[in-house]
Formats: sequence, structure tokens, C-alpha cells
Amino acid sequence: MVNFGRVFTAMITPFKANGDVNYDVAEKLAVYLAENGTDTVLVCGTTGESPTLTRAEEFELFRVVKNAVAGKAKVLVGTGSNSTREAISATEEAAKLGIDGSLQVVPYYNKPPQEGLYQHFAAVAAACPELPLILYNIPGRTGQNMTPETVARLAEIPNIVGIKEASGNLDQASQIRRLTSPEFAIYSGDDSLTLPLMSIGGKGVISVAAHLVGNQLQEMVQAFEKGEVQRAAEIDRTLYPLFKTLFLTTNPIPVKMALKLQGWDVGSTRLPLCDPPEEITQKLAAVMKELNLL
Repeated sequence: MVNFGRVFTAMITPFKANGDVNYDVAEKLAVYLAENGTDTVLVCGTTGESPTLTRAEEFELFRVVKNAVAGKAKVLVGTGSNSTREAISATEEAAKLGIDGSLQVVPYYNKPPQEGLYQHFAAVAAACPELPLILYNIPGRTGQNMTPETVARLAEIPNIVGIKEASGNLDQASQIRRLTSPEFAIYSGDDSLTLPLMSIGGKGVISVAAHLVGNQLQEMVQAFEKGEVQRAAEIDRTLYPLFKTLFLTTNPIPVKMALKLQGWDVGSTRLPLCDPPEEITQKLAAVMKELNLL
């Protein structure tokens, strides 16, 4: 099975001034991430503004990023949906591109019960048995929390290899760890909870901040794995203000602005997301200056 490593970057989707996807910048950014601490690039997740991308745009991004980071990083792609048929179709199509795995979000808006969640993910896994799948639990966006018991049932399916746990609930993550085998990977969906989650058996993080501090995050998780807990905690404390500032408003609005402050031509977010107020931009710039990111 694929080793995705410990630090994923949930990559933003760059746009041109006219709102079209900027594939040239996406290629350059993916290479930069792969060379600066990222083990796996996640394309078309929440941070990639997947709700406002067309299927054609998503698949071109998959292709571009896969080719750009070949031999440097793995590629995980978001092909989940609140329609099981749609999730299966998208995942089957993505698998043909030779991507390394798929992120499958909890179906949003229709709020299926736990048995419906199990059947949904099991159906996607059965349709693509050779493709590693990582579950994505983010109840703040989907309106439904997937329980540890449901995760444990799904973890018994061979190609469901991990979960991005973004409930913000460490008790829930602890219960998932207790109910699943050590081989089942638990990744933090919140940068600020990466180190606490690793302390209870997590493997790493699917990160927003890694756009800016990928090497530092990689150093932190590696230090923890080596037993250098104080060093890991020191890095976490240093980066904590950035972790929080990147979520002063809806992700990925702040991280896109942060990249623009660094000179990246990533454009704005697509409506209904919008640029941040000046107050947030100023706070972001101040934190970045403190960390020598500007």
C-alpha cells in the first residue's frame, strides 16, 4: 500500500484575474511544496475550493500536479461527493490517471445516518479496490459527524487506509485510535492539533499552513517520532499564532492572501468566497513577519 508520509499539503487552487484556473501556477506551487516539506499534495480538497470547480477543471489539476511532482511527492485527490454514484464515478475516473489515492469526504447537506455513511464509503471502496482511500470527517462543513464506531467498521476494508479527522475533538480521535489497528492512519485536519493528535497515536497532518511552513511542520513531526518531544513542542508553540491566524475567516481565504503577500500569483477565491477584510490581512502580515515569512 502507498506510504503517504506524515505531512500533506491541502493545496490551494490558483486562479487568473478572469477567474479561470491558473494551471501554470498550480504546477509551480505543487513543485515548491514537494521540495519544502510536503510528502503528499492533496488536490481539490476544501482548501482547493473544490465546491466551485468543474469536473473538467478538477481532472486537469489532477493531471498537472501528478506530472509536476512525479518522483518528489505523492498525490491525493478529492473525489468525494454527497452522491454515492457521483463519488464512484469521479474516483474511478481519477484512478485511471494513476494518482496515489483519493480523499473521500463525509456526504454533505443530506446528512446520512451512520449506516448510510458506512454503505457510501464501502461502495466507493468496492468500486476502486486497488486505490487507497482516506476518509475525511469535517462535521463543521458537512453537517454530519462520522462516529469512531463507523470509522472502525470502515477501517476493516483493505483499501480504506486512514482518516483526516477534522472534528476538532481529540476524544473522538482517541476513540478511533483505540478501535482501529495501528496501521490505520489518523491525520489531523487542524494544524494546531497536529502535535496533540500525534501524542495519542496520530500519524501526521493534512495541512493548510504547510504552504508557508512545510519544512518546519516536517521537522516537528519527525522530532516527535524521534522522541524529541520538547523540540516538537517548541516548534508547535512558535507556529501556533500562524495556525490560528490562517483561520480568522473561512479557509482558504487567509492562506491565499498569505501566498499573495509572498508574491505568488494565486489570484482571489471564487464566489461565494471573497477577499479578507484589511484587518485580517494586516494581522496575517504581522504574524508572517514575526516568522520571517515575508
